[in-house]
Amino acid sequence: MLAGAGQVDITPPAGTHLSGDIARHRPARLVLDPLYAKAVVLEAEGRRVGILALDVTIVTADCTARIREAACARLGISEDALMVHATQSHSAPSLGRFMLDPAFDDVIPPDAEWVSGCEKAYADWAVGRAVEALEAAAASLEPVDVGVASAIDGRWAHNRRAVRNDGTVAMPGPLRDNPLGPTWIRYLEGPIDPEVGVVALRRRSGRLLALLLNYGCHPVHVFPSLLVSADWPGAWAEEVRRRLGHDCLPIVLNGPCGNVNPWNPYDPYYRNDHRCMGRGLADTTAKVLQTLEFSPVATLDWCVSCLPIPVREVEEERLAWARRVLEESPAPRWADDAHASVDWDWMIAASVHGVHLLREREGTVDYEIQVLRIEDTALVGLPGEPFAELGLAVKMASPARRTYIAHCTSHYVGYIPTPEAFPRGGHECETRYWAKLVPEAYDLILSRTNQVLRRIF
Repeated sequence: MLAGAGQVDITPPAGTHLSGDIARHRPARLVLDPLYAKAVVLEAEGRRVGILALDVTIVTADCTARIREAACARLGISEDALMVHATQSHSAPSLGRFMLDPAFDDVIPPDAEWVSGCEKAYADWAVGRAVEALEAAAASLEPVDVGVASAIDGRWAHNRRAVRNDGTVAMPGPLRDNPLGPTWIRYLEGPIDPEVGVVALRRRSGRLLALLLNYGCHPVHVFPSLLVSADWPGAWAEEVRRRLGHDCLPIVLNGPCGNVNPWNPYDPYYRNDHRCMGRGLADTTAKVLQTLEFSPVATLDWCVSCLPIPVREVEEERLAWARRVLEESPAPRWADDAHASVDWDWMIAASVHGVHLLREREGTVDYEIQVLRIEDTALVGLPGEPFAELGLAVKMASPARRTYIAHCTSHYVGYIPTPEAFPRGGHECETRYWAKLVPEAYDLILSRTNQVLRRIF
């Protein structure tokens, strides 16, 4: 097998909107650490596969299509064979609008693009830079051997759905030196996935060319500041590269973490530090590298399956409320004179009504499940923000020797909770444009992903 790796800076200029928040403008003020588009291109028997990881919050279907079309035309990578992944840093811009339905585009002022989650100028520029990263990778192909191994490290991720006395859930934030801890928490609703996955590409000289690193946790250490940061995925990659040398490119694929945060709700003296998490994961990576056994790879394959998932029906009372708010204020209602934030009720009403409009217009969302095969290892791409349970269930049923999952691939569809989570409510389950799929989506995705894995293996 041949492999090449490339990296291009996509750090935004000052003033660019940082996504990951709702109804609040976050113009970038300072760069804490740079953002990158990182790519690996693999080739075996004349067939090419590409993996592109972007230090952005979200990538939409339109931006993914533009990247894939360029890669197919210029580099001979089949569109189905290119995985486009957003690491989901909440201290970075997005590629494409995702907060509101397109029906609201006409009422959002041109100088307030950020309300929909993205500024087009940055997205257009970053799409071109992403293609450059793929071109750099394809231009540097050389023979490699592959080693794959995992470790377990549960120190850095925590389920973020805390169950209260009344059975509902809330999201605990980072504790502020409270010696009694969050006494309102009875227990955390679900698990995390503690697996640290490593796919290593080694040159024939014995030097590492690239690493694909997999772990699942929301990158929200630096959020909600106005600092640009790749958060813990960037810190992990940078620390690994510092230790191994700059001729090795570490690429992080963030796993299913729709209900997982780095904030430890049980440690009253928890340190909210993305670089600390990066160093800890780098320590674990170093231990994994000591166990790797390398071999030539002959099998390189891929498969994509598009699954239509129904959009949920908006609750009647909720829809009536949203319509009343929007009748009073069809355009964004500002919460301050500087137009730096949108009235919360208006934003939620627009979000709720957007789900209704999407259901009326389309009825379903096409959900792209992508599997890349590298010998006996599977890389699975799942759009949106699946709960950790979904990733674990996919791994448990997978016929591959190792299965690593990247969330937020190809397009954004919102959260994918477990069916059992819906009665408890919470940010991930209440009907919003970022929570618009039916509860059955979890089982539909799990079943189809298992089918694709069995087909390709």
